Amino acid sequence: MPPATPELISPRSPRVSAARRLAKRNFRGKERLFLAEGPQAVREAAGHDGTLVELFATLDAAERYADIVGEARDAGARVHLASEQVIADVSTTVTPQGLVGVCRFIDTPFEEILAARPKLVAVLANVRDPGNAGTVLRCADAAGAEAVVLTDASVDLYNPKAVRASVGSLFHLPVAVGVPVERAVAGLQDAGVRILAADGAGTDDLDDELDKGSMGGPTAWVFGNEAWGLPEETRALADAVVRVPIHGKAESLNLATAAAVCLYASARAQRASGGCRTVTES
Repeated sequence: MPPATPELISPRSPRVSAARRLAKRNFRGKERLFLAEGPQAVREAAGHDGTLVELFATLDAAERYADIVGEARDAGARVHLASEQVIADVSTTVTPQGLVGVCRFIDTPFEEILAARPKLVAVLANVRDPGNAGTVLRCADAAGAEAVVLTDASVDLYNPKAVRASVGSLFHLPVAVGVPVERAVAGLQDAGVRILAADGAGTDDLDDELDKGSMGGPTAWVFGNEAWGLPEETRALADAVVRVPIHGKAESLNLATAAAVCLYASARAQRASGGCRTVTES
């Protein structure tokens, strides 16, 4: 177990150098480690069994977030007191919050997600912006989705911006990575999940789908690239291509906003009478 009052770690320490390298994808993949920054992410990592390996904390942060540092110790993580300069070197943010955790990869094999028979899934197909990916993951978590799938053409799940944008939701639900979109769709369909492709030019209207009562069953939403949406070959794989109606004068919705609308629409439909979730289910 780490000492109760760890010594200030040197900026030249091999551990500091190793943590700093995790800002780069090739090092993350080689070591199967990533960074979680800030109190919320570190707390969630500490509560995710076997995930948090090390924690770097300034003296001020260690005092302010003493409960989180205690949870990190209880989880078996090494705790290092660090200067603000060390935290700045390790962190990928402009204004670090004084806590940086080193975590083990936590993605879930796609087969395990299918075996769990999920009722609501978000599939990110060719989503390249890490902030958008993390935000959609957060939306999926908030809406009660049971899994997220990142296709092989999407951004790295462990990109620091994606981890920050998830605000801890990365540690809450299974996430599969590197799955070809064809395999993702086919596997989910075989598991009894209806595939809805979200597209601004979709032939089906989300309001109409809700009015018809067709969204109460297990559903996976496929969300496309921020700039050009879903290609025709991906839309063709879906059971329906659905657009979010624009009732005002806005030209369109951004990816994360559209994802939130779609996922919450499914969550509500599934919790309604006759849906695949009951009203009282937690």
